Amino acid sequence: MSYLILCDSCTDFTDEMKQDSHFTHIPLTIHIGDYDIVDDDTFDQKDFLQRIDAYPECAKSSCPGPEEYSKHFERADDIYVVTLSSHLSGSYNSAVLAANMYCEEHPEKRIHVFDSLSASAGQTLIALKIQEYAEANYSREKIIEQTENFIHEMGTKFVLESLETLRKNGRLSTLTATIASALNIKPVMTSNGNGEIDKVTQARGMTKAIIKMADAIKEDAINSKEKILMIAHCNNKERAEFAKQEILKRLPFKDVKITDTGGISSLYAANGGIVICY
Repeated sequence: MSYLILCDSCTDFTDEMKQDSHFTHIPLTIHIGDYDIVDDDTFDQKDFLQRIDAYPECAKSSCPGPEEYSKHFERADDIYVVTLSSHLSGSYNSAVLAANMYCEEHPEKRIHVFDSLSASAGQTLIALKIQEYAEANYSREKIIEQTENFIHEMGTKFVLESLETLRKNGRLSTLTATIASALNIKPVMTSNGNGEIDKVTQARGMTKAIIKMADAIKEDAINSKEKILMIAHCNNKERAEFAKQEILKRLPFKDVKITDTGGISSLYAANGGIVICY
């Protein structure tokens, strides 16, 4: 049976995934005031970061409409969809609506939508896990069950260079963000398991924050030898490599993949941010 993995554009594809016809991006749109950026292959990260830096308010994003998903449903027998956490975006609900509407007219069609409960590198890992199971000729039911199990045990950590995005979208007060910036405090964040964000720890400076993040990963990684360490970075490959080395000093992984963030992930992570999933 043929399969296709549709991923909203917060899924940060590796170069290999971009060349693999089993993966397709469904773009979200970023709104910086009146200026719209479609998060597809035309995304220019350098221009985006300059616009974000110059814009005093919080940029917004809008999820794909159901038709953006459904127009790909004829391309394979089995369709798997991976979206941003439903706590962060309407992308999941849009994909579910698309699947339900399509299956009403095509009841034989097999479509499953996964709520990643994550973003960025987490979505990437989930998409790769689906492909691993599909290539191993697992049944559709087993692919869904195993992938859902993976989602709920997957770990996520990220560290931000700047707190401006959190300030602009109301997650931090201006005073808190200003003090943190003045003291060079960098928070290490995680997903709480429900797709919502919690702070794990913090440190002064990115180097110390990344070291603390590596320590936190060592504490909660499950069966790391059997897993891929996925690192997405926003415009700082050197920092991603440093994070990789610090983590591998502490525990082994089956493989490590590093990729740059696309538009939506760059909006969340901000310039210099690092997102790690495992």
